[in-house]
Amino acid sequence: MIDGVGEVRRATRADVPRLRAALAQAFFDDPLFAWMFPRETTRPFHLRRYFAHRVRVLLAQQQVYTTDGAAAAAMWARPNQWRDPPGAALRELVALTPALGLRLRRSVRAMAEVERRHPRAPHWYLAVLGTEPDLQGRGIGSALLAPVLSACDRDGIPAYLETARERNVDFYERRGFRVVDSLTLPGGPPVWLMWREPR
Repeated sequence: MIDGVGEVRRATRADVPRLRAALAQAFFDDPLFAWMFPRETTRPFHLRRYFAHRVRVLLAQQQVYTTDGAAAAAMWARPNQWRDPPGAALRELVALTPALGLRLRRSVRAMAEVERRHPRAPHWYLAVLGTEPDLQGRGIGSALLAPVLSACDRDGIPAYLETARERNVDFYERRGFRVVDSLTLPGGPPVWLMWREPR
């Protein structure tokens, strides 16, 4: 039980509208999304659209964790399933094209470079972790990570993530992740690539 938000549980399709709104708030000032969608007035719309797609894709793996009220989420891809299915990847690109406009080419190149550095060894991939700003700092993120990190330790499987927020590096290091690489997006922020060996 997390104070004020209830139990950690698996998300369902009924949570998609609430989760897309919560994640849009959580990532509004994220350096990566500010680089992709620089206009603050339209960024919330684009983020809601983006996260609605991400939630639906990752729900298929049944490893999206949230709480009562769906104000936060940890969204994982299972080992060897971190790449989106081709149809889903195409739909995401089509959905993002109007939002990115002239930035589409550089954004696609940047995401391709991030994917090129993605480890090939089997691992759990933390695709998204976000909590509504008003609820941050209350241990919700840690609680949402716990089910899969416990499975990683039990089964001897590593975990991996990327973050463009420098303050997140320390948060993840306290949970066993270590920076293994980094890159700077063209005209954009640095991205830290982090790996966690099972404990």
